[in-house]
Amino acid sequence: MKANVTEIWRHPIKSHGREPLDAVTVEAGGTIPFDRLWAVAHERSKADGAEWASCGNFCRVAKLPSLMAISAQFDESLGQITLSHPDMPDLTFSPDRDSAAFLAWAQDLVPEDTLKPARLVKARGPAFTDSDFPSITLCNYASHRAVEQRVGHPLSHLRWRGNIWIDGLAPWEEFDWDNREVRIGDVILRVRERTDRCKSTHSNPETGKRDAEVLRALESWGHQDFSVRAEVIRGGVIQIGDEVSRV
Repeated sequence: MKANVTEIWRHPIKSHGREPLDAVTVEAGGTIPFDRLWAVAHERSKADGAEWASCGNFCRVAKLPSLMAISAQFDESLGQITLSHPDMPDLTFSPDRDSAAFLAWAQDLVPEDTLKPARLVKARGPAFTDSDFPSITLCNYASHRAVEQRVGHPLSHLRWRGNIWIDGLAPWEEFDWDNREVRIGDVILRVRERTDRCKSTHSNPETGKRDAEVLRALESWGHQDFSVRAEVIRGGVIQIGDEVSRV
């Protein structure tokens, strides 16, 4: 059975919205363009975008489950993002020119006893992926189905916030790709590491409420990992339907 790309996703603002794509052009050493280009620094963070910063510097789903329910549409030609949330009015704004409007909108999703959003920060170096190198997250749909079975009910795969979804593999086959090269269409990626997971995965992408003990399910396999992070070695176009194979 052949493995193929079934979905492509990017997250323009880290932990604040997801957007589906039909195709994307990637460059060697880069991420999916505009993926996690911005992040929301909380009031104790000193991150300013000059260099990569770890997730603890930012408002994120692990601490703020409601953020999981945000979806995004990024208009590259206008430089505007539209954010939607089931409990909020839609917001369209320019992250480079109108961060105040965004921060006011995001404030309403933050409980009183939590660190508040302070600044919308743009990466001037590497994007704010969860790895300290520019990465693309490859997700195996068969592994997701295995987690659903352990949890005991259907789960939206969007809670993993991955970039490239692949179907046609065996469950957990992606973990055999460590330090190996993978071809997607004409693009070559090298898998660098497994993706360790946190409580953000407990949140439902439709409601923004925690509804599943996903970490406990992962622990039944002796780890808390899902998906792999890969570095682009040779750039090109990735599109839905592309065949995926190990080089």
